[in-house]
Amino acid sequence: FEATIAKEDVTLPEAIEQIDIGGPSMIRSASKNYQSVCVVTDPSDYAAVLEDMKEESGGTTRTLRERLAIKAFATTSAYDAAISSFLNREQETCSRFRLELPLEMRLRYGENPHQQAELYGDFESYFEKLHGKELSYNNILDINAAGNLMAEFSKPTVAILKHTNPCGVGTDPDLREAWEKAFATDKQAPFGGIIICNRPVTLSLAKAICEIFSEVIIAPEFDSDARSLLQKKKNLRLMVAKLGLGADALLEVRSVIGGVLLQDRDRTLGDTAAFKVVTKRQPTAEEWAAMMFGWRVCKHVKSNAIVYCRGERTLGVGAGQMARVDSSRIAVWK
Repeated sequence: FEATIAKEDVTLPEAIEQIDIGGPSMIRSASKNYQSVCVVTDPSDYAAVLEDMKEESGGTTRTLRERLAIKAFATTSAYDAAISSFLNREQETCSRFRLELPLEMRLRYGENPHQQAELYGDFESYFEKLHGKELSYNNILDINAAGNLMAEFSKPTVAILKHTNPCGVGTDPDLREAWEKAFATDKQAPFGGIIICNRPVTLSLAKAICEIFSEVIIAPEFDSDARSLLQKKKNLRLMVAKLGLGADALLEVRSVIGGVLLQDRDRTLGDTAAFKVVTKRQPTAEEWAAMMFGWRVCKHVKSNAIVYCRGERTLGVGAGQMARVDSSRIAVWK
């Protein structure tokens, strides 16, 4: 069914024809009777079943059967969700939101060491780790924020982030110069930060980055000599953006007490042609360009958010203060 609806221009009758009735019923029946029946819905579990059978003289343990039954119910649930989501797109009658994602990895801990954490979905289809220790919960949040920020820029750009906030962003045909623009914004905050660029990392850029301690570097690819240099830092994580930089999802999801919030992702600056200038003097073309650059960055700074910039570079960033005046003061100080 899912392979059918993934095809372009699939018709409703074609999709309905692929809805399996008997298979899910048999799986559910077997799962309900897990005390006597071992149901296997994923080939990756074959090895565990065979090992159990060797140790149990051809049988299986209740613990394994119970685990596989739970997995089977999750499988049929995901199948039903795929069907209902497709039919709802066609008919727009369902008022439920469903999100069904496989467990990708269990993390060492969450935002703090006393918090448990897991990652669900297919994150590793988008980012490949070339080097460095395992990713943390905070690393993954930062990588996501960095990818969304870099999606704003098509010219050669380097950005530095810390705790999902931009420390500095610079655009220049020469990536080393783009780095200098970004780093000059704030030379203190980037320590232990995330660096992202939308062009392959060159040796010249790698040499500049090596002068400070960073947690993660993200790029479409790394030149071989740049990679060799960066891999000398054993704790530095090198990440390749396999499917390009930017958000693939059209929706943002946030958990709240008793539910979740959904909203469209902020993917535009709006209708710039309809902007109204309220000052007596109209901005120059250069000022317009600088403001639009700053606005792209400001979208990704935690409120209250203040970004000062000139040309295609940030000059100061103030983030996350309860009073906007304080964010302004921080940005000026930086």
